[in-house]
Amino acid sequence: MTVNSALLPILEAMAPLAGLDWKSLPPGSARAMMDTPMVAGEPLAMARVEDLVLPLEGRAIPARLYVPVGGGAHCPLTLYFHGGGWVIGTLDTHDATCRDLAAGSGSAVLSIGYRLAPEAPYPAPLDDCFDALVWAAANGAALGVDAARIAVAGDSAGGNLAAAVAIMARDRGGPALCHQLLIYPVTDADFATASYQANGGGEFFLSTSAMRMFWHHYLGATPVEQAPLAAVLRVPDLAGLAPATVITAEFDPLRDEGDAYAARLSAAGVVVDHAQAPGMIHGFFSMAAMVPDARVWVDRAAGNLATALA
Repeated sequence: MTVNSALLPILEAMAPLAGLDWKSLPPGSARAMMDTPMVAGEPLAMARVEDLVLPLEGRAIPARLYVPVGGGAHCPLTLYFHGGGWVIGTLDTHDATCRDLAAGSGSAVLSIGYRLAPEAPYPAPLDDCFDALVWAAANGAALGVDAARIAVAGDSAGGNLAAAVAIMARDRGGPALCHQLLIYPVTDADFATASYQANGGGEFFLSTSAMRMFWHHYLGATPVEQAPLAAVLRVPDLAGLAPATVITAEFDPLRDEGDAYAARLSAAGVVVDHAQAPGMIHGFFSMAAMVPDARVWVDRAAGNLATALA
């Protein structure tokens, strides 16, 4: 299949990124270039949007709560971890996605502003996300939601964090999760896959060189073999995890590792809804306002959350 036609002007606008020397690009420069939300029209209305500071042990991190219209004290909760290679991305870059998921699922969404690498390398971002889950599960009343029904979600590096948090929740005896939504997740540090070879040149937005830089900053001096919850595809036992939705994109370097993780979850007995979005590129969830065919996948993800959290 070919790239979806609605993506062509977006790819043309992002073409200068394809030639970037990501290896030598300072993280601050990458953030200055990339941390701009894709905005199209007015933000989707919510009943309540509230910026918070979560008081975690030894540090405080920002978060943003989205309560959909019609939501309230009996509304379930989804924690959202934004993408950006653990290096870039903000609460603002994923504002539209969080609003879409809240409105479509009927779940409140708590977007987590975890610490970023390289200033806070592995496992600091993951620790922030898991500790935020523990905090949210214990503070449903303060949030004004029913945190007895809770899910985790994320895209790209955020999908990696959501998958790892689900594993931690299983291994640490909770909090219990109803679902994990993994949107084109990072699951391994293997740059030799067919999807990297076909799609990693930068012409489809995300490049192999960018992912190498992201992994370098995230792991720091830690070898991937000693970071078991970074490359979640290498976790030996995936049995007993929360049911999952795994959505990958045809023209994404991360396609094969996301597909492989979905297959491993299913083989381990986890209930999985897995699909590869044809004609789509990495990041397409954030482009739904400009790419009509992306809306189908956002709706599918939100619908699965609604069913799991009902």
